[in-house]
Amino acid sequence: MKVRNIVAALVVSLCASSAAAQQFQISHSAAAGNPKDTASLKFAELVKERTEGRITVDVGTSSQFGDDAESVTNIRLGTIAFSANAQGATSGAVPEIGLLGLPFLFQSLEQAEAVMDGPVGDKIAAAAEKQGIYILAWWNNGIRETSNSSKPILAPGDLAGMKIRTPPDPITIDIFEALGASPTPMAFSELYIALQQKVVDGQENPLINIYSSKLYEVQPYISRTNHKFESVPFLASKIVFDSLSPADQDIIRKAAVEAGQLNRQMVRQQSEELYGKLQEAGVTFNDVDPAPFVEATQPVYDKWRAQYPELVDELVSAAKQAAAK
Repeated sequence: MKVRNIVAALVVSLCASSAAAQQFQISHSAAAGNPKDTASLKFAELVKERTEGRITVDVGTSSQFGDDAESVTNIRLGTIAFSANAQGATSGAVPEIGLLGLPFLFQSLEQAEAVMDGPVGDKIAAAAEKQGIYILAWWNNGIRETSNSSKPILAPGDLAGMKIRTPPDPITIDIFEALGASPTPMAFSELYIALQQKVVDGQENPLINIYSSKLYEVQPYISRTNHKFESVPFLASKIVFDSLSPADQDIIRKAAVEAGQLNRQMVRQQSEELYGKLQEAGVTFNDVDPAPFVEATQPVYDKWRAQYPELVDELVSAAKQAAAK
């Protein structure tokens, strides 16, 4: 009788353990209120709700759980479960993802989203999986502009010799080298102080990042270069994700996509609204003639086509098809 009681107690204990709540973390580098942050909170809410509290996700705003590059490493090690990461940082482990930032490839967010949601996005996700990373969804961060503290940028020559902060992304570095600037890779969390102390002259980011992180306070000139698109790959650790039940994996995948729809909606809306808000804050905007910028950055395509000929051609073709729809 005692043996039966012990066995029964063990079974109850095992069942309780298997049903115990699991707590994970999601990292990102954006400030509170940024669409990346709002969507991350939505993801955590959906996962908790749909697992009836068995899985909870803590959101690490503003690099609380590590900057983007650190988070990519931690994702691969399995020490963090999720990250609404950055294209540039992820390209350190998955170079193919950087190709989404080829210069002047996309003219609209809708065009970029159509490409990411298609076969090209699937190929990049397959490359990421080989590195221990699942891309569960494609969020976005907008089209990138160039800001600086001294003057409007009207032509590539205006960038000559300027120290422009870039993410640690080889393609962004290549773009600004081709334009004659001196690209200076730096973590986003360090950027405001670097601009304030004039360690660098300028930077490039979507308006959403410029506004939410208040970079406009130390960068009164924004040139609408629209030089590249910035995806937000929603990453999951293969080690962590594979340890979950198929049912929980499905819940998490769907939550990532649904939260991504909120992210995309917010990015589109804010991309339109922020021009006015930034002008009210004292920013001077200027448009640029894209032709000389496009011409100056053609060598970037040549370089990356030499490394990934099929994928670059497929990406360019997909972008043209999406633009035509």
